[in-house]
Amino acid sequence: MKSVGIDIPGLKFKESGNFLLIAGPCVVENEEVVNETAASLLELSEKYNIPFVFKASYRKANRSKADSFSGIGDIKALEILAGIRSRYSVPVITDIHNPDEAAMAAEYVDVLQIPAFLCRQSDLLMAAAKTGKWVNIKKGQFLSGASMTFAVEKVREAGNKNVMLTDRGNTFGYQDLVVDFRNIPEMQKNGVPVIMDITHSLQQPNQATGVTGGKPDLIETIGKAAIATGADGIFIETHPDPSVALSDGANMLKLSLMEDLLKKLIALRNTVNSF
Repeated sequence: MKSVGIDIPGLKFKESGNFLLIAGPCVVENEEVVNETAASLLELSEKYNIPFVFKASYRKANRSKADSFSGIGDIKALEILAGIRSRYSVPVITDIHNPDEAAMAAEYVDVLQIPAFLCRQSDLLMAAAKTGKWVNIKKGQFLSGASMTFAVEKVREAGNKNVMLTDRGNTFGYQDLVVDFRNIPEMQKNGVPVIMDITHSLQQPNQATGVTGGKPDLIETIGKAAIATGADGIFIETHPDPSVALSDGANMLKLSLMEDLLKKLIALRNTVNSF
């Protein structure tokens, strides 16, 4: 890792010199999709010596429309995530949305993620910190990288030094996001790992249809730029068939394309490491 090691229980190959991979489907749709995705990603992790954390939200709280899919039930989804952690011996990350969820989710996963829109919510950050789990704070689309110092401080002041930050672009106009890669070294000044979310950063939110759009054809471009800029990790949402995914299908990477992307990013990472 470039800025600081990531000592998450169950994390394999953290001394590999490779980037951290946080990947999985947007949300727990069912056990079959989750297992297929986790098995495939773990195989790639072991083949290419990539530290890997499996990601899926147990519930989606930020939806455009009231009838958008939000989940299969909190405990049922969390139990599926705990099953992935046990079956494949990999750490798992999931989002939480309010302080009351922190302790509940912490019983099932290794990393608690703070959604971008909630990164300024002090009570949520401190509740996550007090679980003792790693806390991944997504940078708000409305914030600069420098301003994330205060989010990091809140977690540390609650007694938890296990913090990482994830960039996912900035709002540009009403229905588009732009990535400012200056934010990666800026956030690394906090002495924390900085991850680049290369799928959500390509969202086109707030579409008139009520369904978020995206530009998945640029995933590789954003990924290469993030590695070249020195990101400590890459966050990718992936699905066996994004066209039928129940959430964020417009900007997810098809699972079968993951290996080709990872090979290119590893080659670039090796080049960056040689400087």
